[in-house]
Amino acid sequence: MADAIGKLYLIPTPLGDGGPLEVLPISVKWAIENIEHYIVENERSARRFIKKISPKKSQPDLIFHWLNKFTNPEEIPTFLEPCLQGHDMGLLSEAGCPAIADPGAQIVRLAHEKNIKVIPLVGPSAVLMAMMSSGLNGQNFAFNGYLAIENGERKKQIKQLEKKSADTGQSQVFIETPYRNDKMLAELVKTLKSDTLLCVATDISLSTEYIKTQTAYDWGRTQIELNKRPSIFIIQA
Repeated sequence: MADAIGKLYLIPTPLGDGGPLEVLPISVKWAIENIEHYIVENERSARRFIKKISPKKSQPDLIFHWLNKFTNPEEIPTFLEPCLQGHDMGLLSEAGCPAIADPGAQIVRLAHEKNIKVIPLVGPSAVLMAMMSSGLNGQNFAFNGYLAIENGERKKQIKQLEKKSADTGQSQVFIETPYRNDKMLAELVKTLKSDTLLCVATDISLSTEYIKTQTAYDWGRTQIELNKRPSIFIIQA
């Protein structure tokens, strides 16, 4: 029998195409097997993930709401109606943990406004895994999302983040669209002071994983191909 109000489960996904249950706990499998209503960025990849987790689950019974750049903002407040009708719902990210560098945050906020219980499930967060493996300050760090695309503004932001790190000891974390990663690394090498530490964490949890922390000077002497490979950048001055 359904509760008066359903719960919103934040369901993590792998960071690549490996076997999902190699990195996800059994609680994710339980949630997938018991939830029919989902909020997703991409229905096709969501169906593929659900099938990998629960091959016998009936795909025609699944109900999806799409949350991406094409979503009409006026529709978003209606997405949690199934919860208000007593059904549990799952929020899926395209990669990693929902609501972290992900549009799902607005759904979570809406759930709190509607007094819907939010249940986060354990899964891989590229941001946290990069921090864990960087050797930089994990006691005090800030995630800055994407930096500016325009060269002059991006260079200004890099210098600002470096100064903030130098003044506070805070590690500064950010990401870039994968096909611009090589350009970002080149800009960091050119802009940062030579002794500023830079961590590049690429393809986290995949067989091609590459994680390295060294000075900006040493990065200038390092050959690495980052194009189209999901990466996290962390600086500490």
